Amino acid sequence: MLSVGNVRITRIVELEMPGLSFVLPDAIPDNLLPIRWLAPHFITPEGEAIASIQAFIVESQGKRIIVDTCLGNDKKLPIRRWANRKGPFLEDLAAAGYPRESIDTVLCTHLHMDHIGWNTMLVDGKWQPAFPNARYLFGRIEWEHWDRTREKWTPTLIEESIQPILDAGLQTLVETNHRITDELWLEPTPGHTPGHVSVRISSNGEQAVITGDLMHHPCQIAHPEWNSVADSDPHQACATRHAFIARRAEDGILVIGTHFAAPVAGHIVRDSDGFRFQVD
Repeated sequence: MLSVGNVRITRIVELEMPGLSFVLPDAIPDNLLPIRWLAPHFITPEGEAIASIQAFIVESQGKRIIVDTCLGNDKKLPIRRWANRKGPFLEDLAAAGYPRESIDTVLCTHLHMDHIGWNTMLVDGKWQPAFPNARYLFGRIEWEHWDRTREKWTPTLIEESIQPILDAGLQTLVETNHRITDELWLEPTPGHTPGHVSVRISSNGEQAVITGDLMHHPCQIAHPEWNSVADSDPHQACATRHAFIARRAEDGILVIGTHFAAPVAGHIVRDSDGFRFQVD
């Protein structure tokens, strides 16, 4: 559990795995082993990148907000090791003190498959909202992009993880600077997807940001030019990442990596003529 002023942040891990080159092609051992500060937390001894698929529960001013909902169970996903899962995510959530009925807000930083899966759950063969008492915040720009740009897997993702929320009337379309509480708001970080956002936190003199997928691994702090194959606009994604890293090195805000392995939180600091991720 992390604290940022009066805000509490709890990490719920669905899946942690070595090997990220299928998403981040430059993240191979020959490139990662020379970045010595990645060890021991973010690479294996052999130099494979370690990444997490996880959600963050953010408690702010009486609200319980889940940021991104991972992969989900029973989903027909195009990545074999992610598809048709039978994992204990909801049980782990409840064990941490957050039964699904207690969640007020579901916030998706963007609408890729590993960020929307637990929006829904399969009950008697039918998809239902997993968080029945929550408002689901989808970015307006993000939703409009996916609604009009139907790629091969988009209809299945919408059918399983988005449409049941729309059918239940639980969605709210928000702008990329939407404020959730006085302590919590969205910050536009486009490129990975057109409406991608990060989540800013400011409370009692302390500040943090949850990255979303503007970066997938700390190695991109050393090499912000390394793009993900899932970036909808690689040039924009790279520019967004460069600007984010330089800004965070100046302001010292705590950075919480959505796909970072533990410790997920640290600070971006200057390192010779580049940058590194410094953890306690």
